[in-house]
Amino acid sequence: MEIICYLSNGYPTIEASYKIAHEYADAGCKMMEVDFPSRNPYLESDFLKARMGKALEACDDYDKYMESIIRLKKEFPEIKMLVLAYENTVLEIGTEKFINFCLENDLKDILLVGLSNNEVKDQIIEAGLQVSCYVEYHLPQEEIELAKKSNGFVYLQAKPYETQEKNEKYPTLKDCVQYLRECGIDRPIYCGVGVHAPEDVKLVKEAGGDAAFVGSTILKLHDDIPAMKNKIREFRAQC
Repeated sequence: MEIICYLSNGYPTIEASYKIAHEYADAGCKMMEVDFPSRNPYLESDFLKARMGKALEACDDYDKYMESIIRLKKEFPEIKMLVLAYENTVLEIGTEKFINFCLENDLKDILLVGLSNNEVKDQIIEAGLQVSCYVEYHLPQEEIELAKKSNGFVYLQAKPYETQEKNEKYPTLKDCVQYLRECGIDRPIYCGVGVHAPEDVKLVKEAGGDAAFVGSTILKLHDDIPAMKNKIREFRAQC
């Protein structure tokens, strides 16, 4: 199992985010989620919205973000990279251009969010890329069906919110992972949301997850690089 660190591409500048990627790699990170900052990241927390906004203030040229990801791929061939992009960003770049960029640089795993319909998603899948799907902790049937039909990894909510609907048949994360496997889903299951401490990573591993997203906890330590790298190592020790 691995942890997945989130790279706010371009925050506060492209060069600064590149240096953070170096620190991630030095701390032992083997998987990285890299975003294209969206002009309308309406699904994100205020924290991530602000980071994307700041990145676009510094550079609003998506070609530069593509160049930065290519640079990262060349510098860190051993790190598996997942690309996060909003549909509105893909359309601004141009769907065909985005697809070709991903194919040419072996970026096969796409977190495509903010869909207005399935047109862009279907084009990306037909081109041979793998689009992830999100499944909430209480396992809504419609999300299970979408996960069955998807061709990418499953992003499974790791811990429920206090006010969230519960599924009494599958009360634990291990139950959720097992149910997805029983549904015939044999693709990787990466767990995120609520993974803030080393014991949460251990929970994901014991549940049978293939990786754990540790985004915000690491992002909030960017102003203290030694503490950030130490936290990454603490997380990885539980893998």
